[in-house]
Order: sequence, then C-alpha cells, then structure tokens
Amino acid sequence: MTTTQPHSTTTGNTTTGSTTTGSTTTHATATCDDGWTPTHVTRSLLGWGVVAGPFYVVVSLAQAVTREGFELTRHQWSLLENGDLGWLQVTNFVLTGLMLLAFAVGLRRALAGERRGRSASVLTGVFGACLVAAGVLRADPALGFPVGTPEGVGSVTAHGIGHFAAAGVGFVSIGAACFVLARRFSREGGRGLAVFSRITGVVFLGGFLCVASGAGSVAANLLFTGAVVLVFAWISVVAVHLYRVLAD
Repeated sequence: MTTTQPHSTTTGNTTTGSTTTGSTTTHATATCDDGWTPTHVTRSLLGWGVVAGPFYVVVSLAQAVTREGFELTRHQWSLLENGDLGWLQVTNFVLTGLMLLAFAVGLRRALAGERRGRSASVLTGVFGACLVAAGVLRADPALGFPVGTPEGVGSVTAHGIGHFAAAGVGFVSIGAACFVLARRFSREGGRGLAVFSRITGVVFLGGFLCVASGAGSVAANLLFTGAVVLVFAWISVVAVHLYRVLAD
C-alpha cells in the first residue's frame, strides 16, 4: 500500500513543500526569485530603450516613402505630423517619448548610486518628455509639404514654435547624455562604448545645428536624418549593454 502525505513548512519568506510516496520524498522550494524581483523590473524598463529607436525610425521611414509629396532629401520627419495622416507621426512621437521615459527610469535604477548615472537618466528623461511635447505641438507645414503648402519656411504658429523649442531642448539633452555616459563607460574600462558615445554626441549635435541653420538644405537634412538614426542606435546599444550587465 502506498501512502501519499503532503506537508509544508514555512520559514521566513521561503516555503518548503515535501511529498512522501512510499519511501521516496521530494522537496520543492519556492522563493521570491520565482517571481519578479527589482532586477527584473529594471531590465524590463531598459528593454524599452531597445525598442524605442527601431520603432520610431521604422514608422517614420514607412511614412516618408509612401506619403505623397514627402522627400527624404528635403523634408524633416517632423513635417509628417501634418496632413490627413499626420496623426500617425504624432502618435509615433508620443509613444517613442513614453518608451524613452520608461528607459530613463530603468537607466536610473541600473546605475543607482552613480552621479553620472543619475545625470544621464535625467537628460534621457528630458529627451523623452520633449518628444511627447513635440508630438502634441505639431510642426508647421513647410517646404511644400503636405501637398499644397507653399515652398519655403511658410507661416510660423505658436504650436510650431513650441515644437521647435521642445525638439531643441530634447536634442541638446540627449546629446549631453552621450558625453555623460561616455565618461562613465571610460571609467569602467568600456573604451569601445565610450568612443561610440562621444562620436554619437558630436555627430548628433552637429547634425542638429546644421539642420537648424540650413532649412531645406539637402546635405544638412541628410546629415540630421543620419544623426537621428545614430542616436537611437546608441540608445539601443546602451540599453542592451546594461541589460546584459544586470543579467550577469
């Protein structure tokens, strides 16, 4: 005859259960590690940094190559906020900004106790918040887009100025974050990441200055577009790096 007799013992936060079948006893231990720990939460937040860039770039490019009258060589992606389908780019800005805000929280948690980590997380959070604001405050139509808009800068509105101001603050913030984390990576021996961070900061801020001073210039617009892709790639790389460090 076989007798099965389950019983459990609780000690502190750990519950140990055992089942006796004949002369065989098995033990199962459940700890808090079986659920979500603070590390799991931090890694989940960092994951939004991996997603944000590809999401923003893919959605923007998909519109850029399909919307009538839009030219990648002349028009900035902010102009996609205008027209009948402008809500797509507005949503793109807002969602990307929210993802970056989540990433900023993860960055702060991952680098808790580090002064540069705190500064980098604040700067990244400002960038995310500014993207949300740039979505709410639409860019003014310009340079012939959407179709029917006169060539040139066009009329300037309050929300257009707000969009430019939000973008400017956000771009400077993420550019500064590149240099802040470059010093942090250099200090911990991550020379490759440090160099990549500095290059990204220089290229991104340089691209922004070019496009801000040369509206409609093909060279300036292409440089800035490439700089945007680069800075989002940098964010993804940093997020993956910190995600892996926490996994070790």
